[in-house]
Amino acid sequence: MTYRILTICTGNICRSPMAEYALREAIEQAGLAEHVEVASAGTSGWEVGNPIDPRAGDLLRRHGIGTDGHRARQMDSAELQAADLVLTLDHDHVGPVQQALGTSRAAKTVRMVRDFAPRPVEDTGIRDPWYGDEGDFDTAWQQIDDALAGIVDHVRSAVPEAERRRAGEQR
Repeated sequence: MTYRILTICTGNICRSPMAEYALREAIEQAGLAEHVEVASAGTSGWEVGNPIDPRAGDLLRRHGIGTDGHRARQMDSAELQAADLVLTLDHDHVGPVQQALGTSRAAKTVRMVRDFAPRPVEDTGIRDPWYGDEGDFDTAWQQIDDALAGIVDHVRSAVPEAERRRAGEQR
């Protein structure tokens, strides 16, 4: 069983790749990497083919995370349908994802990243840092980072223990 996570923002050059790479690192550190796939996409095609925003790439590199292979892409229905967890970064991403998935599938799989914060937050949206400066990227990073442990706990409970043991025995 592979548990599939898809992070979604607008253009797939700032927030969703930051969440993708940070979550991939957290999943690996939790020992779940062979059971979980993490990817990202955008709701729009505006940035398709572009690399990660240099400010987001610099921030991730400062945290020891490389992003050299990232190229922005737009979400597609098949990938959304295959995802076990679709993490939206801001409120304006929920509607397009729900439309692509359908209401009942979306209700089962779509969550905001900050839904997993350790304490309830008043606003679960993570604002687009593209319009700001490095401080806005730092804020987005902190909000993503704050939710990582909760997301990992959610994934750990979703990936059956027996499946993890079976995979370990096959090594």
